[in-house]
Amino acid sequence: MSLVERLRIPGDAEWEAASAAVSDAYFPHELSPRETGSTAIDADVAVTVVGPLRIARIGWGAEVAIHSDHPGAYGINVPLDGVLETSVAGSTVVSTSGSATINPPDTPAEITRWSSTCTILGVKIDRDFLQHEVCRVTGGPDARLPDQLDLHSPEGASWFRLVQSIAGQPDDDPLLANPLVAQQLAASLTDAFLLATLTDDPSDHKTLQPRIVTRVLDALRADPSRAWSAADMAEIAGVSVRRLQEGFREYVGRTPRECLVEIRLAAVHHDLASGVESSVTDVAMRWGFTHTGRFAAAFRRKYGVAPSHVLRDR
Repeated sequence: MSLVERLRIPGDAEWEAASAAVSDAYFPHELSPRETGSTAIDADVAVTVVGPLRIARIGWGAEVAIHSDHPGAYGINVPLDGVLETSVAGSTVVSTSGSATINPPDTPAEITRWSSTCTILGVKIDRDFLQHEVCRVTGGPDARLPDQLDLHSPEGASWFRLVQSIAGQPDDDPLLANPLVAQQLAASLTDAFLLATLTDDPSDHKTLQPRIVTRVLDALRADPSRAWSAADMAEIAGVSVRRLQEGFREYVGRTPRECLVEIRLAAVHHDLASGVESSVTDVAMRWGFTHTGRFAAAFRRKYGVAPSHVLRDR
């Protein structure tokens, strides 16, 4: 399957066909319309596939109830509007815009009310992939996730912006065909989700020495084009992602990701100015930039001109 696949349910589809389309795009489930005489005429689904992740935009256009066991993966459902009421293991979670319901894998969940005005962005993360990232982000073998995520928190808002950015990538973006890009995006999205949901571990408050920060910076400079995730950097430092970020803010005044962007921008500027490549996109991709719009904006902020200007004037 391509990285991005837009699916549309035919306007004359019955509930069975609409349910089958959503099952293929997101999770297998059993659907029950809650309104007598309602139809699937306004049902709609689009899915973005990012390695072991899927981001699905789903709206039914009518009030429904859903049963799913979420086999093999976590399901994070973010209502863009309307109401989503879910019961998992005897606990009821009501999410609206600004919050997300977290469904654990292989666990029966009942969405008792998916309101007619509710469209969700659902993020499906493979169970084993998330567990692997938990070990890398926290340094521990296990973590208990809450049943709801507050998207108004700085970490929650940052994660959701990333979700929206990935889901909003154009179908024909050539960067999306690169499997390394998919892996980087999957790891970044999962790490951001874990940072938003996991509480700080008091045992991780050990002092992060400047030499450890320097070790990470040296690794970034040695291989800036690598698809670095926050967990990759934390692994080199031997601390959790959160502690690494705190150490960088303390000793460098910037996050590890901001430092990596600076290193990459300098490499791009050098290549453009020296005439190594004739294409701005090729140079940006070589040094690890996966979103041309954000790259161009960051380049202009740093150097005061567009990257194409440096290419023309070399």
